[in-house]
Amino acid sequence: MASSSVSSHSSGLWTAKQNKAFEQALATYDQDTPNRWHNVAQVVGGKTTEEVKRHYELLVQDINSIENGLVPFPNYNTNGRLIQEEKRMRNMRLQ
Repeated sequence: MASSSVSSHSSGLWTAKQNKAFEQALATYDQDTPNRWHNVAQVVGGKTTEEVKRHYELLVQDINSIENGLVPFPNYNTNGRLIQEEKRMRNMRLQ
């Protein structure tokens, strides 16, 4: 998804700080909030309304890919714990 490199206005790059602010702003301004994307852009800083909307669209695409099994889970260990966690995660869906 988005990079954590140094960002400038109208750049496709997002800093870790901007990503964290983006996440917090999404939690604050839900889909029913008037001027949601303007508010999110204000919280993030250095991004336009269109840039935060596009960032959100990419996030939704990533989540859908994960939920549809298009992104493989890593195989960190072989003790069966990860297999159980993978099964649990595959059965989860965003509301």
